[in-house]
Amino acid sequence: MPVTTRRDFLSTGLAGGAILALPPSLYRRAFAEVPPSETIRLGFIGVGLQGTANLKALLKQSTASVAGLCDVDSKHLAAASALAPKAATHADYRKLLDDKGIDAVVVTTPDHWHALATTAACAAGKDVYCEKPLSLTIDDGKAMVAAARKYKRVVQTGTQQRSSAEFRRACELVRGGAIGKVTSVKVGLPAPNFAGPAVPNADAPANLDYERWLGPAPLKPYNAKHVHYLFRFFWDYSGGQQTNFGAHHLDIAQWGLNRDESGPTTVTAKARYHKDGWYEVPEWTEITYAYDDGVVMTCGQGLPGGTTFVGEKGTIFVTRGKLTADPAEILKAEVAVKLPVSTSHHGNWLDCVKSRKLPVADVAIGHRSATVCHLGNLAVRTGRKITWDPVAESVVGDAEAAAMVSRPYRSPWKLES
Repeated sequence: MPVTTRRDFLSTGLAGGAILALPPSLYRRAFAEVPPSETIRLGFIGVGLQGTANLKALLKQSTASVAGLCDVDSKHLAAASALAPKAATHADYRKLLDDKGIDAVVVTTPDHWHALATTAACAAGKDVYCEKPLSLTIDDGKAMVAAARKYKRVVQTGTQQRSSAEFRRACELVRGGAIGKVTSVKVGLPAPNFAGPAVPNADAPANLDYERWLGPAPLKPYNAKHVHYLFRFFWDYSGGQQTNFGAHHLDIAQWGLNRDESGPTTVTAKARYHKDGWYEVPEWTEITYAYDDGVVMTCGQGLPGGTTFVGEKGTIFVTRGKLTADPAEILKAEVAVKLPVSTSHHGNWLDCVKSRKLPVADVAIGHRSATVCHLGNLAVRTGRKITWDPVAESVVGDAEAAAMVSRPYRSPWKLES
């Protein structure tokens, strides 16, 4: 049934007393159209896999419309266009950002593109939803926070567990003292889900603009098992499960410890690599973080998948769809701490685009949580203890590790300033 606008309705001559004769459903519908000023017009940068999931989720939001799609893989772009056939399509994200009709963008690219796309979007006056992990490096994260603040943009990190009731409740209980003083935290991550075995380098398929896919990353031959989802297991593009699922479960650890504006002070690590070298990141890690209040956090494979808080009065374990405690009565505790409530991560972002408030997983929060992930990888890659100053956000006493908080961009790519 077509929507009748107020102007159309009045022009029919049915105004005045005749309106009272309309059935209530038609009366409400006559004024139900959302004005264009209230519809957030979205552009999507990266529409494969998780990009498609974000597209489908936002297509369901009544306050948003899809105005633009971008991907360097023509097959991904065609599939997304079938879902949003009215949206303009682009192979270059800069063309999408030039579109004045787009209010906000969703960035679902490989990690090495996050900072470039997000800072450019902020400079273009567009709000951003950027997938996790927020950044490829610590310095990239700093640049993203700086851009969001400079251009006064709303930037949500795609750590959707911040919008799930079980995680919020767990963190409220921990911060509210339900388990007493926290002594340790355990974060369990999955093993790499790399689709082996490795394959030799080859020519890129015609549907993929591989040069543009690489972008700021070092120039290397195309390999079918280094792109799309499997980019996660190569250092030039990502950081393994430490930044993949670590971005979720370490984020909850930070939330529960009330460390959204801080982080650990030292990090040590053990690691084991795939025996045949199918991928670069470790297949197993045990990373230990120490905080300045004595809390010790252990992260890696072999632990229950999720986040476990251990306190003097008991423990709380939380993962997706599950919240348990020992003793069980802890879950019934009344605590004074009440954390921000979001029941829809995409919806929270859209609401904040309108209100100009900070979203539940603001870019600064995403940056701090990603920093914890990156510090673990610094300890893994150097094989040394990393000392971190969470106030200055700098590595202390290790020049090699300090240099690894950033990576050079391949010309001509550079961050917006």
